[in-house]
Amino acid sequence: MKLTLEIWRQAGPTQEGKFETVQVDDAAEQMSILELLDHVNDRLIEEGTEPYAFASDCREGICGTCGLLVNGRPHGPGQNTPACQQRLFQFKDGDTIKLEPFRSAAYPVIKDMIVDRAKLDHVMEQGGYVSMDAGTAPDADTLHVNHETSEYALDHAACIGCGACVASCPNGAAHLFTGAKLVHLSLMPLGKEERGRRARNMVDDLEQNFGHCSLYGECADVCPAGVPLTAVSAVTRERARAAFRGKDD
Repeated sequence: MKLTLEIWRQAGPTQEGKFETVQVDDAAEQMSILELLDHVNDRLIEEGTEPYAFASDCREGICGTCGLLVNGRPHGPGQNTPACQQRLFQFKDGDTIKLEPFRSAAYPVIKDMIVDRAKLDHVMEQGGYVSMDAGTAPDADTLHVNHETSEYALDHAACIGCGACVASCPNGAAHLFTGAKLVHLSLMPLGKEERGRRARNMVDDLEQNFGHCSLYGECADVCPAGVPLTAVSAVTRERARAAFRGKDD
């Protein structure tokens, strides 16, 4: 399988980047996007050339590390699939594939296709946790959660924090990410005591570091975890609830 790759090369955050053209004549259809980059890098290393930098970890679709743009789309052409699971059989022999980092003002480029997604972590630091005294965790059997509620919470807890939602949004919004966390934690018994504080702090940080929701739903289309678009509404709903109930909730 022959492919022409346009790969982003950028030495550092303050350096200008550019696309470099790489010809691959022996790609296999079962390769993932990341395995294709591995294949290219192996050749560059043999030639004494610096390989392309990109992020990856588990390569099983559960860690969210492997985010990049493939022909302008976060992760690749397959819907709700991370880059590490996007296979080359989705492309035709002779195709040109453009690989570049996630594009968002919230994601400064570190090097090549690696970006700094720390602003997502900062949102989580504001309330993506539950507080309890050490040594007082109740037995799981004493926390009653019905099946429907637990399944709904798990649908939102599935978010892997890859940040594709931000890269897909023309406004650079992170409402799907933040909403997923707010829904998940609001439904769990141990998270309800600080529900209001969580909503205020997380949404305030969201609005400070990310753009406004575009209302088009591009985020849900590329989310590898399939987080439902309805999660976006939790941002407004949970923040309004917190404002109504006051500062002590």
